[in-house]
Amino acid sequence: MSTVIIIGAQWGDEGKGKIVDFLTQKCDYVVRFQGGCNAGHTVVVDDKKYILHLIPSGILHKNKKCIIGNGVVLDPAALLKEIDTLNNKGIEIDNNLYIAKNCHLIMPYHIAIEEESEKNGKIGTTKKGIGPCYTDKIARNGVRMIDLLYPDILMNKIKVNLEIVNFLLVNFYNSKPLNEEHIFSQYLDYAEKLKYYISDTDIVINNAIDEGRNVLFEGAQGTLLDIDHGTYPYVTSSNTIAGGACTGTGVSPKKIDRIIGIVKAYTTRVGEGPFPTEIKDNLGETIRQKGGEYGATTGRPRRCGWLDLVGLKHAVRVNCFTGIAITKLDILNGIDKLKVCVGYKYTNRRIDEFPKELEILKHCEPIYEELPGWKEEIQGVKEFDQLPENAKAYLNFIEDFLKVKIQIISTGQKRDEIIIKEFPL
Repeated sequence: MSTVIIIGAQWGDEGKGKIVDFLTQKCDYVVRFQGGCNAGHTVVVDDKKYILHLIPSGILHKNKKCIIGNGVVLDPAALLKEIDTLNNKGIEIDNNLYIAKNCHLIMPYHIAIEEESEKNGKIGTTKKGIGPCYTDKIARNGVRMIDLLYPDILMNKIKVNLEIVNFLLVNFYNSKPLNEEHIFSQYLDYAEKLKYYISDTDIVINNAIDEGRNVLFEGAQGTLLDIDHGTYPYVTSSNTIAGGACTGTGVSPKKIDRIIGIVKAYTTRVGEGPFPTEIKDNLGETIRQKGGEYGATTGRPRRCGWLDLVGLKHAVRVNCFTGIAITKLDILNGIDKLKVCVGYKYTNRRIDEFPKELEILKHCEPIYEELPGWKEEIQGVKEFDQLPENAKAYLNFIEDFLKVKIQIISTGQKRDEIIIKEFPL
């Protein structure tokens, strides 16, 4: 039996979907534990591209149980659209999907409030209502999945929340109010379509672990976007680190065996916030185009930069990775010299730890080590020994610096374009 958590080690978009999809072949259950439809996991199977936002990537395998845990905030409209898309592509959903009773729902007023507050580009969110939904959850005003089955409770919650939201929309944002009857009717329709998926998922998962099943916990976003341990306030609204897998599913830390960090071979970031290793010349644009660095959810271009080992050292510490997977190594083909950030310069001193103060991070200059690149094409390479010597040296440098074994190396988008140095299950 093995329980494994998959965590993004940077600012998200590390290629977690492919790694989860690959590892699912050895798993029985795949569990999503935080975030919402602001996540976008892209998986390529037999030249077909699948983009998943809420449903765990394991759904692309037959007879795998996929669970949306209580730590997720769920937009019913987005989920139903995703289910329809997968059904139309011949993917079996009905017997393989479970949704936590205590999973919180994104409501139309969450999206409305976020759209208004983001008009000045304050944070650079996806405008999916994620933050306002988590706000209501913490303020104990949230609507949960189970409320869909109790119309009186649902209507009362909508009515109470709209009193505040409509006041803000009209008097603060000079916008139109929302209609409670319309929202109520809309969510009763969602209830009819989703009621068969609602379950005591904490019991399902713990029973599976106790029975010796392999369970994979799938994170969204990345460590540096964690609400507590990321570059606050330019973060997401949930705990993206390994600890979030436990609170987001109802599973004890004592039942977790391994934690795998997903690391892109360079660094990207979407939205606002400091990014010390960002490449602002033509090379950054070349990497963006070659790597297809555009958001799977919004299509926004990702900012591209050199690998930042200072940020990764922080990710290793707060997650305690037992291994890492390197993705998109093939995108670095043909670059003469590769830079790797091993420290920061701030004023007249060197910083070797990722600063929590945003004002310091904004003014940090990266200290780079330069490593020779490689010209050989490595896309699709499946054996470590077949990699160019300079590619091996690049990987060994990362491994030595972070003091964590590289277990998996992705050399392309497709499911089978992968090197397994050590199977992590």
